[in-house]
Amino acid sequence: MTETAQENAGVRTVNNFLREQIAEDVRNKTYGDAPIQTRFPPEPNGYLHIGHAKAICLDFGLADEVGGKTNLRFDDTNPEKEETEYVESIQKDVRWLGFDWEKLCYASDYFGQLYEWALQLIRAGQAYVDDLSAEEIRQYRGTLTEPGKDSPYRNRSVEENLDLFTRMKGGEFPDGSRVLRAKIDMGSPNLNLRDPVMYRILHATHHRTGDEWCIYPMYDFAHGQSDSIEHVTHSMCTLEFADHQPLYRWYIEQLGIFPSHQFEFDRLNLTYTMLSKRKLLQLVQENRVSGWDDPRMPTLSGIRRRGFTPEAIRAFCASIGATRTNGTTDIEMLEHFQRDDLNRRASRAMAVLHPLKVVIDNYPEGKEEMVEVQNNPEDASAGTRQVPFSREIYIEQDDFREVPPPKYYRLSPGKEVRLRNAYFVTAKSVVKDATGNVIEVHCTYDPASRGGNSPDGRKVKSTMHWVSAKHAIDAEIRLYDKLFLKPDPYDFPEGGDLFDNLNPNSIEILTGAKLEPSLASAKVEDRFQFERVGYFCLDPDASPGKLVFNRTLPLKDTWAKIEKKAGA
Repeated sequence: MTETAQENAGVRTVNNFLREQIAEDVRNKTYGDAPIQTRFPPEPNGYLHIGHAKAICLDFGLADEVGGKTNLRFDDTNPEKEETEYVESIQKDVRWLGFDWEKLCYASDYFGQLYEWALQLIRAGQAYVDDLSAEEIRQYRGTLTEPGKDSPYRNRSVEENLDLFTRMKGGEFPDGSRVLRAKIDMGSPNLNLRDPVMYRILHATHHRTGDEWCIYPMYDFAHGQSDSIEHVTHSMCTLEFADHQPLYRWYIEQLGIFPSHQFEFDRLNLTYTMLSKRKLLQLVQENRVSGWDDPRMPTLSGIRRRGFTPEAIRAFCASIGATRTNGTTDIEMLEHFQRDDLNRRASRAMAVLHPLKVVIDNYPEGKEEMVEVQNNPEDASAGTRQVPFSREIYIEQDDFREVPPPKYYRLSPGKEVRLRNAYFVTAKSVVKDATGNVIEVHCTYDPASRGGNSPDGRKVKSTMHWVSAKHAIDAEIRLYDKLFLKPDPYDFPEGGDLFDNLNPNSIEILTGAKLEPSLASAKVEDRFQFERVGYFCLDPDASPGKLVFNRTLPLKDTWAKIEKKAGA
């Protein structure tokens, strides 16, 4: 996305050290006349989530700002957890977010080259085959305060290591029996440099290479070299990989290949949100949610289904920038950007979620008329639509009280209110069911107040939305709330579990909603502001004659008030 496109999309950019670093490298021609090259390297073992959106916006957006290029590369070195389904979903999500890649790459594209580089390190005496078990390797590695000790297999000859590694590749040995390790420094204060594992034996079918390989490179061995092969100039990753940077550089320097450089930035953490792919997978597998695209999930497919827009996500990511210190962002900030975006682009509509019938006694029976309504008051180019009005309408149950509490300005006996874009009405009487609940309100209307304005200038304190009963269409409404009860989902008592914090009321399904007839033509992912109610999106579960809308967000914007107060 170009800078102009960002401005048109309402993206508010802020300075961050990654942007400054890239600008400096461009000025100094650190990489000559070659373009800035970045990459987004997800492992295809799950669906992308909102945390990945920040990385995507940095990888693609910062390169695009200086005319650079970005590859989408799948870090597919763990065949037991990776699936083609995830590969396809990741591509779809990156494009939905508004970006496209220069090249589509896979770490598995480089398995042959990585194997040759492993042989190169063995011949140089910088790698060896180790027969220690995984547990023994952990014991030999030492701790943060105690140095490690050499494996008894560390001083095997080059010839023996070459023979064993070749036989590992040939499938002679069972899983876990041997690994290839780099020979660096078992006394290093950085545990990542204490002879890290480069290859392990794994007889598993790979989603792309099938059974061609039974040894697979570890992430640390594959990542930097994959960057180098693609001439990545700025390899941006989150702060947990900072301690891995010396190993990243060591491999590149020992192999004498293109000097890609790694830069670390803060990962995105959001209140009330869990961004562990392992835990998200558990939610799916245990049927605690309906799937990866459940609208309560923080996955891009989930928030897309809920009705979030890529423009809002990009604006949010641009606003938080990148730092070298981890922190937590209030989810209300993300919601603020989404409300702001939808307020500008979403069409308005009237929908009554908890209907109460109103009969206008002095309105002519059989009469129908159309009232003109703006599609979006924030966008004059959106035009207007015609909404039918008739003698019987639906209003929200909360918009009527037979015995109103103090300062209640909506409809109650003897009180006059405005029906939006229609007429002034005054409640006169009610009809109740056998249990005493009000099921119908009878009103009168002022014919001279058509359009919602009184010719004599009298004021009313409440304007209410409505739907013509004769023309209303039925819909299922799904009201979503936060999936977790606490700002920090990991805050649970000793002996408890993360899922103890799941919100049991994170979804409420309403089946009796009444909507204005224009919504019958809505398409999946069409977004609307249901006036006075919130923002909604048509769900893929919808079908002809059965509308299903998801609530994206209520109208209330807490973060906007926080911003206003902070700027006061």
